[in-house]
Amino acid sequence: MRDFTPETYKLLLKSFLKQNYNFQSFIDFFTNAKSRTVILRHDVDARKMNSLLFAQLENKFGIKGTYYFRITPESFDENIIKQIYDLGHEIGYHYEDVSLIAKTRSIFNVQRYNTNRDKALLIKASIDSFSKNLAKLRRIVPVETVCMHGSPLSKWDNRLLWKYYNYRDFGIKGEPYFDTDFGEVFYLTDTGRRWDGEAFSVRDKTTRKETNKTSGTEAIKGGNSLHSTFDIINALKENRLPEKIMLTVHPQRWDSRPLVWFRELIWQNVKNIVKGTLVKIQNDKL
Repeated sequence: MRDFTPETYKLLLKSFLKQNYNFQSFIDFFTNAKSRTVILRHDVDARKMNSLLFAQLENKFGIKGTYYFRITPESFDENIIKQIYDLGHEIGYHYEDVSLIAKTRSIFNVQRYNTNRDKALLIKASIDSFSKNLAKLRRIVPVETVCMHGSPLSKWDNRLLWKYYNYRDFGIKGEPYFDTDFGEVFYLTDTGRRWDGEAFSVRDKTTRKETNKTSGTEAIKGGNSLHSTFDIINALKENRLPEKIMLTVHPQRWDSRPLVWFRELIWQNVKNIVKGTLVKIQNDKL
């Protein structure tokens, strides 16, 4: 069986259920965390129809999670958002306003953001964009949580907004990177089309300081790393995973069609080379 197909994802869900894990959306965990649970998070970056298929599959198992939608055309789709919400899943805003505003204005040579004044203008434009886009999503479904999009090719971290503003002033109850205790919750993400892709992740990761109790192999009994989905399934069978897990899935990476599957594999490997270089540059600056 190939990894990163809906069939493999189905097997992963069944494995968690067999080991008596609960599944919770982020807002459900935030307000009423269960003791043995998977916070199921989906970042809808592209191929939005894949997200609907995942939501339908999860619904058949009685599983609810959170789907974070970008505002860009490859993600945002009112009909799909409504359908996923009607299946019982939480919908959130996958915000990237700082990087989008910076990119747009740089293209038109409006601002290069080399001074503090330029940066202040960027932040003001970005918070206005965030407010407008959040309202656009809320006209479709309720939104209580948001989550940053990593925008790996941008030098701007979209979380910069919250250095100057408070998302709770916008009626937002939580943001996973700010409101999850990663000393208690083990973070698993398929970034890089693998489950141990920290070396290729520019921003979709937690810091070692935050995860000193549950980071990497330290969280897994027996000390074996988790590279493939089958590694996670085996770890579940052997009861080697922590009680609380945030599982972040990018549905566009999972496909059963051979040509699409191979294209995604090749493209992700190319991106990993670029992202790995960016991570190395970041680390060298530390």
